[in-house]
Amino acid sequence: MNTEVQAPSSVFAALADETRWRILVRLGEAPASASALTRTMPVSRQAIMKHLKVLEIGGLVTSERSGKEIVYSAIGARLSALARDLDLIGQGWDNRLTRLKNEAEGSS
Repeated sequence: MNTEVQAPSSVFAALADETRWRILVRLGEAPASASALTRTMPVSRQAIMKHLKVLEIGGLVTSERSGKEIVYSAIGARLSALARDLDLIGQGWDNRLTRLKNEAEGSS
């Protein structure tokens, strides 16, 4: 199980693929094995496994052995933390733009 916090670049790389996004959305509904995911997606089990590995490296899913299968679960906390970070960046830009606007209007 990978519980280490990952860099935002690895998260964005993991989310950049439509299939990985669909896998993550599906795992957000309920944990599933690669075999179960293969039954609901139009890609091979081998491709699902590769996508799950990228998601795991990005810190977006965790895996746990359950009998003969490995079950994957989405880690919502990582996405929530990323959303908070992006919001802070956005607020910083909004503040800078407001200051620029005020300066430009004041010097007219």
